[in-house]
Amino acid sequence: MTEGYRALTEDVALVDLPRDVLLVTGGDAGAFLQGQLSADVDALGSRLGSSTDTLLLQPTGKVEALLRVTRWVDGFLLDVDADWGAVVEARLRRFLLRMDVAIEALPWRCLALRGPKAHEVDTGALGLPADWPAWPGVDVLGEDPPRPEGVPEATLDDYEAARVEAGVPRMGAELDERTIPAEAGVVERAVSFTKGCFVGQELVARIDSRGGNVPRRLRGVVVAGDAVPPVGAEVVVGDREVGRITSAVRSPARGPVALAYLGRAVEVPAPVVVRWEGREASAEARPLPLA
Repeated sequence: MTEGYRALTEDVALVDLPRDVLLVTGGDAGAFLQGQLSADVDALGSRLGSSTDTLLLQPTGKVEALLRVTRWVDGFLLDVDADWGAVVEARLRRFLLRMDVAIEALPWRCLALRGPKAHEVDTGALGLPADWPAWPGVDVLGEDPPRPEGVPEATLDDYEAARVEAGVPRMGAELDERTIPAEAGVVERAVSFTKGCFVGQELVARIDSRGGNVPRRLRGVVVAGDAVPPVGAEVVVGDREVGRITSAVRSPARGPVALAYLGRAVEVPAPVVVRWEGREASAEARPLPLA
């Protein structure tokens, strides 16, 4: 087990996490974002640094981006997985008509703190809650955020193993323009059903009113043996493909682990087979987070 992963799981570790950050300002910024984002932006109030996860949806209700919105000086910060800031900005600008709103990309960085003691660290900067299921976290944002003293560093590989085990979806992997929010398990953390209308609301509300039933759901997959299957590998039950791998990594604690969208007929935990490039491995599909 690497020291970085051990710190992530048992104490706290620091990771240089690629994120894109946008600043949205102007007299109409709050009203504009309230109509575009799935979270209740008005509920952030005026306190600088108050934040919440949110979705930016297509009019059809499928995912454009999963991001975080934060109250900031004269406006709001939006931060999202790396390389998706331009997508967020382009999508917002398509709906920006005759409003006093300016959108600017910031040259900011993110230092991610993850682990049981993440909230005990004095960040000395803008530290935003970034908790995962059963995994506390804080993200420190800024142009040159200070590195907290005494906190060990973990690699992006360590971070990715922790992310997969926690079942946290990532843009470009588990989340893209084809994803229905309820499939990824992000509705509870990112959607307000009391705020009023927002773009893409109809599909989200309809699925929620029907008990959240969707054709597939994000699941964990623990693979036997040493081989890490590639993204796109088939997940099979019997002779039937029930899903495909979206992320896979070698966990220092569990060996090969993965995320996959599996058909709702697969009741987890369940034995499955993962197949790729003429190879196959037995595996178990499990609920998230992986215990």
